[in-house]
Amino acid sequence: MSRSFEDVAKITELPIFPLPLVMMPGEMLPLHIFEPRYRRMLRDIGGVGGVFGITLSDPDKDPPAVAEAGSVGCAAEVREVQTMDDGRSNIVTIGVGRYRLLSLIDGDKAYLVGDVAFFRDEPDDGNVAEELADEVYTLFERMVKAVSKMQGGRDALPELTRTDAESLSFIISAALNFQNDQKAAFLKMTSTVERLWNIRKVLAENVRQMEAHSEIVSIAKTNGHSKKKLDL
Repeated sequence: MSRSFEDVAKITELPIFPLPLVMMPGEMLPLHIFEPRYRRMLRDIGGVGGVFGITLSDPDKDPPAVAEAGSVGCAAEVREVQTMDDGRSNIVTIGVGRYRLLSLIDGDKAYLVGDVAFFRDEPDDGNVAEELADEVYTLFERMVKAVSKMQGGRDALPELTRTDAESLSFIISAALNFQNDQKAAFLKMTSTVERLWNIRKVLAENVRQMEAHSEIVSIAKTNGHSKKKLDL
């Protein structure tokens, strides 16, 4: 069982791992740890159960952009560690909460350490949030079925358990694999309703097209024979 938000929110100093990706709360993320400084970080946080921060970096900048004050990241809890003979590790992490990087802390660590403040969404109209969450969940289920149909029954998108509106907004954002800039925008938002509205818009614009395409693929696999007619 992962740490609760209330647990990680007590952390004020957090090792920071700049990566060219955005992690969402509730998202599972495997990582390969090979640089000596991050091997040391993994040891310092105690391996399984330890927490570090993932902040979006831009490797295309010269010099590469690293964590900056004011940036938003996601704390990752280590769930599994597989250490190799040469000291490298394969780990599995889960996102457990968002933080704002207030400043970088000077010290003797080879990796970055940040002074952080954790935050959650501001209160919204609960009824609106839950209604939107129901719509988003239903649209996502339709998307999963359409993609699975195109893949011949193979699950290309995960099936999700309906959870609270804020958590659902992050988990679906991760499952849909948005581009970094969109995921970063979702991570910074402090309104569950606003995040769900944006996700609903994307799903609504694409799900019918996906369903129509999956039907065409299904018919093609039966040499064009189907009891259902398509309006094309």
